Amino acid sequence: MNNDILCIYYSRTGKTRKVMEEIATALDCPLLELHDHAHRSGAMGWLRCGLDAMRKKTNAINRIETEQLLWKYKLVILGTPVWAGRCSSVMRAFLKRRGLELDEVAYVITHSSDEPYREVFDQMDTYLESPHVAEVSLRPGSAGYIFWRDQFLKTCADFAGCKLLPIPGEDESNASENKETE
Repeated sequence: MNNDILCIYYSRTGKTRKVMEEIATALDCPLLELHDHAHRSGAMGWLRCGLDAMRKKTNAINRIETEQLLWKYKLVILGTPVWAGRCSSVMRAFLKRRGLELDEVAYVITHSSDEPYREVFDQMDTYLESPHVAEVSLRPGSAGYIFWRDQFLKTCADFAGCKLLPIPGEDESNASENKETE
């Protein structure tokens, strides 16, 4: 297990979870999930998510337990869906409470539209002492998903000085074909 990198994420629908599981697997690092105490399922939950994001409202989140202090990791990768053009309120709550404990950070944002939401990275940086070192904006299922995910993985592995592992269930020839056609 690579204890130089830590992945932390929030996922309402499971799409960000799947992306972060792939990233944590490839980097062979621990993966932690954030939760808050708001009811976020169904149509009313979806509406609550958008309103919380627009209002920059946050709720208490679960306590996460790590092997070492957050600032001791070479890289902490934060994954969040985009809600109403902002990071999820659950990730915002984590950044508000623990952002200053993070040293080197990379961001993974997921979304369902073609908009890359680059401004979300800057929004998240406001809770850190120094800007992030890597970023990727992913739309799961899109034509460029594997290419951009793999570019991000390479950047993170190079930054942390580690090797990438294959992602189980992913056809290596298919991944390299997607890289060539992008």
